[in-house]
Amino acid sequence: MTIPSGRSRTRFPVVVLALAALTVAGSVSVVTRTTNAQAAVGTLAAAVEDEGADCAVSGLPDLGSLPTNAKLPDPFKKLNGTTITARSDWRCRRAEIKELAEKFVFGEKPAKPATVTGTVSNSSITVNVTHNGRSSTFSARVELPSGTGPFPAVVVVGGFGADTATIKAAGAAVISYDPLAVGREGTPRNNKQGAFYSIYGSSSSTGLLAAWGWGVSRIIDVIEQSDGRILKADAMGVTGCSRYGKGAFAIGVFDQRIALTMPIESGSAGVPIFRGIPGEGAQSLSSAYGEQPWLGDAFGSFTGSPNRLPVDTHEMVAMVAPRGLFIMDNPHIANLGPRSASVAALGGAEVYKALGVGDNITYWSDVQDGSHCANRPEWRTPLQNNIRKFLLKTGNEPGVIRISSRALGRLADWRDWPTPVLADGPTTPPPTTPPPTTPPPTTPPPTTPPPTTPPPTGGGCAATVSVNQWTGGFVATVRVSAGTAPVNGWTVTMTLPSGASITSIWSANRSGSTGTVQFTNVAYNGAIAAGQSTEFGYQGSGTGAGMTPTCSAG
Repeated sequence: MTIPSGRSRTRFPVVVLALAALTVAGSVSVVTRTTNAQAAVGTLAAAVEDEGADCAVSGLPDLGSLPTNAKLPDPFKKLNGTTITARSDWRCRRAEIKELAEKFVFGEKPAKPATVTGTVSNSSITVNVTHNGRSSTFSARVELPSGTGPFPAVVVVGGFGADTATIKAAGAAVISYDPLAVGREGTPRNNKQGAFYSIYGSSSSTGLLAAWGWGVSRIIDVIEQSDGRILKADAMGVTGCSRYGKGAFAIGVFDQRIALTMPIESGSAGVPIFRGIPGEGAQSLSSAYGEQPWLGDAFGSFTGSPNRLPVDTHEMVAMVAPRGLFIMDNPHIANLGPRSASVAALGGAEVYKALGVGDNITYWSDVQDGSHCANRPEWRTPLQNNIRKFLLKTGNEPGVIRISSRALGRLADWRDWPTPVLADGPTTPPPTTPPPTTPPPTTPPPTTPPPTTPPPTGGGCAATVSVNQWTGGFVATVRVSAGTAPVNGWTVTMTLPSGASITSIWSANRSGSTGTVQFTNVAYNGAIAAGQSTEFGYQGSGTGAGMTPTCSAG
């Protein structure tokens, strides 16, 4: 989702946490430098897409046997119930998390196809894929920095990501990647389109984010096969913002050849923990699932019950370890879930610490400008530092966790597991100082709470709306509920305030963009069982206050 926002000039307190003490949460301001594992920086990116492909993963739970757990799953606990004890155990534990993430969240990201060929030039990369008798082709644009190659490169997903001028000035090339050529938005789940689905079928249960990641992996394959005079396959980064921030995160999670992953303001289906989204006022999971087929089809079983998920995004943050990770966030738009994103970063950073590479993760939400996907001066220096460290391999600056107290999450509220001291490798243990008990700011996020209107007691349907408003725009989430009889088709009527206009919609059709608008079901959400509900949503400009929906069935 791309969300325009007004500019906020209010400066909020910030929490800066040293990466050697990421469990700390509260009003502190401290930065420390550590040097553990820095000698290994040049070898952090893997030589293969999936180092754990040879790990035997067994004991994956079935959908019907998943318990409810409001706490974040323990990233250190294996499927057999034992806890890893050595850093060398992480490779196969990561493989277990990968299988869980694919099965329940993203859908399968297939391994390298039978044949991948292509070309690399000073201006473009072409990719040709053949697998099981099917073929597809796509390309990406290349912009080189000044100087003499070969160059490290950052894949910019969808044209929105970290500042490309800063990237090139630092000495890295920019690869402009169109993910929609690989997995197209605006398609139904049973008829997905793009280069990925040309190979694996339009009814594939794999979501767009994993498909986009597959496309970047094939670009890296082609770079690896080139003569190496232009781009370095072992010095690759990825970045994207908003929906493309979700993609950048997934790309870095699933391909261990990515040395530096830089998602920006990724929102629901990106970095924020799924369990935290319902309580924060962020874009609902059902809205993110229905807006586009970003997530795998299986995730539809969890949009109303994320506590049943056997995996959460803090573990996907951990899957990037020990590689470089720079998460950029916006505390001014609650719809993006920044509080839940900070919890994901803090939880994943526990794995970074246990592996002895706590310096390799940065989370930064201390920004003054609230505009969505802006180029922020606060991020310029850490961006340069991360490029030097992980792509150019000439720097050694430690990462930092810098959380605005406007959207400060507390990991202690979400976990009931300890961080173990893992044997082998660097032996400096994590600090044992307990976290302070000072609670975070209690000011609630600026969002209208979900309505409490009960579903109709008789036949027919009822509709309620919740609105997440910011300066100049809003997102409305509408819940349609059936009464004591099932509903087969519904129409919701709502009058928008004067000056308000709908700019995008998901999981419904609409009759117009302003004034009185009728919303009707799409094919997959028209049938509602008795006592059950479904949701649709839309983004608008102006104000969404005071809207009252009515519903008619049939």
